[in-house]
Amino acid sequence: MSRPQKLIVAALAHLLARESWARERLRPHAGAVVRIEGGPLALALRIDEHGMLLASEAAGEADVTLSLPADAPLRLLLDRQSLFAGIHLAGSADIAEALAFVFRNLRWDVEEDLARFVGDIPARRLGMLGDRLSREIREGSRRLAANVAEFASEEAGIVVSAREVSSLVSAIDRLRDDLARLEKRVQRLA
Repeated sequence: MSRPQKLIVAALAHLLARESWARERLRPHAGAVVRIEGGPLALALRIDEHGMLLASEAAGEADVTLSLPADAPLRLLLDRQSLFAGIHLAGSADIAEALAFVFRNLRWDVEEDLARFVGDIPARRLGMLGDRLSREIREGSRRLAANVAEFASEEAGIVVSAREVSSLVSAIDRLRDDLARLEKRVQRLA
C-alpha cells in the first residue's frame, strides 16, 4: 500500500473513531469490501465488525465501488457537496447508501485535534483563520472562474455566451416557423 493510501486509511480511521453514529451506520455491513477509485487512486477497504474502515487486500469483487471525479481533491477542498454529487456508486444499494450518508456527514473537528498540541485558545483562533481562508479561497476561485468565462466569451470569442446561444435558438425557431408557413403557401398555390 502506498503512502497516500495509508494516509487516507489513517484519516478515515481517525474520523470514524470519534463518531459513534457513523460506526453504527456501517456496522451492519461488516465484512463488506469497498473499492475507491479515482485517477491514480485505487483503494480497497473492508468494513470491520466495529464499523471501522480498514485496508483490505481483497482481490475479488468489491461489494461497492466509489468512482471519484478527476478533480476530487480540488472539490474536497473547495466544494464538498459538488464532490459528493460527482461520485459514481456501483454495487450493493444498502452499503452504498450507508457509505454515502457517512461520507456526506463525517466532519473533522480540526480545532479539537489542534487543541491537544497548542491549547484551546490558539486552536480556536487557528480554526477561525482556517475558516476565513477557506471562504476566501472559495470566493476567489468563484470570481476567477467567472472572469475566465467572461474573457472566453466576451473578449476572446473562444466560447459563445448564453445570450448569443439563446438569440441563435430564437432565430432558428423563427426561421423554422417561416419555412413552415412558406411550405403551406406553396402547397395552396400548387
